Amino acid sequence: MIVLAIDTSGSGCSAAVYDSEAAAVLGRSGADLGKGHAERLMEFVDEALATSGRSLTDIDRIAVTVGPGSFTGIRVGVAAGRGLALALGKPAVGVSTLAVLAEGIRAAAPGRDVLVAIDAKRDEVYVQAFSATGAAISEPEALSVEVARERFSGFDGVIGGSGAALVAPDAPTKPSELTDVAFVAALGSAADPASAKPRPLYLRGPDAKPQAGFAIARA
Repeated sequence: MIVLAIDTSGSGCSAAVYDSEAAAVLGRSGADLGKGHAERLMEFVDEALATSGRSLTDIDRIAVTVGPGSFTGIRVGVAAGRGLALALGKPAVGVSTLAVLAEGIRAAAPGRDVLVAIDAKRDEVYVQAFSATGAAISEPEALSVEVARERFSGFDGVIGGSGAALVAPDAPTKPSELTDVAFVAALGSAADPASAKPRPLYLRGPDAKPQAGFAIARA
């Protein structure tokens, strides 16, 4: 199966073409943009396809990160994934950012349970625990740093992610800022399209709020 993977869930924007039978990335492209994901995403998709020697017609499945992460970035990625899947007549699957980060941590520390903590700003973290085999052993949550420290104070495993030091300031951690799109592809190739539809995973509302007091008075 040839998978086109897309990640726009954080500051990075990337795409990869992945061969699930060979368990190999055939081509990839991306950059740590911070902003401007919508303007650059399709450029990275084209570059990944060109490097892989494949075209969109060779793609069997689209995999895209669904969050948690950047509110705008997630919307861009999910919309692009759905649009490409519709245009190609191929299935699309959503992959949790937390699960993707867990795969990267497990690869560096095999045989250990993993707690992923993403710095959500505003004194909060997005957290989820995974077993040594990669299975989720807790639900994804947005917690205050204080609550996360209390809940996972006795966690017997590796803590990683951009919020790792917030949750366990005195423990060895594996900070990670960027999502590896290769793991998005690998997890996406194993997902069930019937139950893993690409829907945004928002663990809290957007930071931007509508302004009040600007309604136009009726004549």
